[in-house]
Amino acid sequence: MSDEDDLEDSEPDQDDSEKEEDEKETEEGEDYRKEGEEFPEEWLPTPLTEDMMKEGLSLLCKTGNGLAHAYVKLEVKERDLTDIYLLRSYIHLRYVDISENHLTDLSPLNYLTHLLWLKADGNRLRSAQMNELPYLQIASFAYNQITDTEGISHPRLETLNLKGNSIHMVTGLDPEKLISLHTVELRGNQLESTLGINLPKLKNLYLEIKDAGHQT
Repeated sequence: MSDEDDLEDSEPDQDDSEKEEDEKETEEGEDYRKEGEEFPEEWLPTPLTEDMMKEGLSLLCKTGNGLAHAYVKLEVKERDLTDIYLLRSYIHLRYVDISENHLTDLSPLNYLTHLLWLKADGNRLRSAQMNELPYLQIASFAYNQITDTEGISHPRLETLNLKGNSIHMVTGLDPEKLISLHTVELRGNQLESTLGINLPKLKNLYLEIKDAGHQT
C-alpha cells in the first residue's frame, strides 16, 4: 500500500457531536483572542514533553510501508506550550491539534511530511509559513497575530482558516501551487481588498473588507 492510499484511508469521520464541538471551540477561540490582548508579552518557557506526548497520542495506524504501526493523531491544546521542538521526532503524525497555546514557531512541523490535518488556533503566531507539506489538506490558524499569507504552498490543501488575525493584504497564495484549495476563511482581519485571491478551485471565500462594510 502506498503512503498516499494509507493516509487517505485513515482519515477519521466527523459525526454531528464532533461538528458541535468544533463550533464550540470556535466560540472559545474568539474569547481567547479577546482575553489574549491582556496577556503579558513573554511567557515562561514550556516545551512539549514526552509525558505530554504520551497523554495526547491516539489513533494507531500502519506506517507508510505497512510493516510497522505508529500513533498518528496528537492533541496537546491548552498546555501553555511555547516550544514544540519534540515533534520533529514524530514523523508519522497525520492529525495535530496544538491550539490555544503560546506558540510563535511552527518550524518543527516541517518534519511531519505525512501531516493531513493541522489546528493551531489561539496561539501567538505571526506567520503561517511552513515548508511544503505534500499531504496537508486542512489547516487552521485562527485567532493568532498573523500579518500576511506568505509561505502557504501545500499542493493538496483544501481548506485554509485564517480567521481573526491581522492580515491587511493577501499575498503569496500561488494559484499554480494551491491547486486544491477550495475554502478560505479570512473574516476578522483588516483586509483592504480582494487582490491576491486568484485560486483555480476556490468555491467558498469568507472575508470582510475594512471600512467598506462588505462581507462575502
